[in-house]
Amino acid sequence: MSAKNGGLFHATNFSLGVNLFFKVNSYLAELMNKYDSYNVEMEEIHHIHKLDKPSGTAISLANQVLDKIERKKNWSITDNNSDTLFIKDVREGEVPGTHIIKYTSAVDDIEIMHKAHNRKGFALGAVIAAEYIKGKKGIFTMNDLI
Repeated sequence: MSAKNGGLFHATNFSLGVNLFFKVNSYLAELMNKYDSYNVEMEEIHHIHKLDKPSGTAISLANQVLDKIERKKNWSITDNNSDTLFIKDVREGEVPGTHIIKYTSAVDDIEIMHKAHNRKGFALGAVIAAEYIKGKKGIFTMNDLI
């Protein structure tokens, strides 16, 4: 892009809340890596019209967990074993998007969640990204914006 004197803004999800949630998820996974007594699982809930399972946002969250939790080797929506990050995918009603990461042990649970109330947050993030990149040259992501 910079060779053409322009700018490109790339994001898997333009919601500011989701991108802040990405940061929290990555940090929590880093902390939890040394605590083998906790198992981690995910749940994502979307509207009945959504065709992909799991969602791209769920895959991004899962990959962050896999990057930090050494005992998890891959993710799956069907297998639920000790070295697999299980992602429960739910399609119901008109839910715009909910993502939950849950660490469970014999003594307690730790859970983080992002729940979109509507689609406005995605549109607002796209507008903010467009304003951010105005006049800039190169390739930018939500990490640059946040």
